[in-house]
Amino acid sequence: MSADFASHSEHHLAGAKNDYVRYGTVAMAFHWTIAVLVVTNIVLGIWFVNFLDRTDAVRPSVIMAHESIGATVLVLSILRLGWRLMNPIPELPRDFSPAKRAFAHGTHYTLYALMILVPLAGWSLASVPARPLVLFGSVPWPKIFLFANLAPDAAKAAGGTLATTHIILAVLLLLLAIGHASAAIFFHYMTRKDQILQRMVPGTDVTERGVQGPAA
Repeated sequence: MSADFASHSEHHLAGAKNDYVRYGTVAMAFHWTIAVLVVTNIVLGIWFVNFLDRTDAVRPSVIMAHESIGATVLVLSILRLGWRLMNPIPELPRDFSPAKRAFAHGTHYTLYALMILVPLAGWSLASVPARPLVLFGSVPWPKIFLFANLAPDAAKAAGGTLATTHIILAVLLLLLAIGHASAAIFFHYMTRKDQILQRMVPGTDVTERGVQGPAA
């Protein structure tokens, strides 16, 4: 009985971890959860910045939701980075040139950096106003001391700089994410017909040969 339990546990643990062919369930959960939250937060940000007047009664709730999701993305992205550092990275197709490999890895590293920098800039921006920073309507969240309790003129200047930085980084993240998804769908899935896309999709069958593509 204990041997069966141990075998069952090892099977689940193996499925949770990455291997050299595909991502495990933990990496997939991080990937898709963060992706949904990032898209949701970009929509919320565009909504309250462009379509909600400052006197609109809904605006504070939308901003609170935006800040709450941003903090969640920051925490999940740091955890995801830690998980990646502890797990093997699935291999790229062997026929990729050094330039393609460098581009693929560079894109992933930049995505990780932006997934941390975008909410970090947002957290800094949310630290400027005098109001308390509360997530999900009930969870107190600390402010970044560097931007809290500034004099009025300094707060105005810092708020403008941080808002611009936050928006620019968010646009870069969105564009890079679109390019990343397009490469997975159009280059790998439709053109090369390999299984690079499927190895981040739960419930799909991925083989080492499939990752290399039909010509392998």
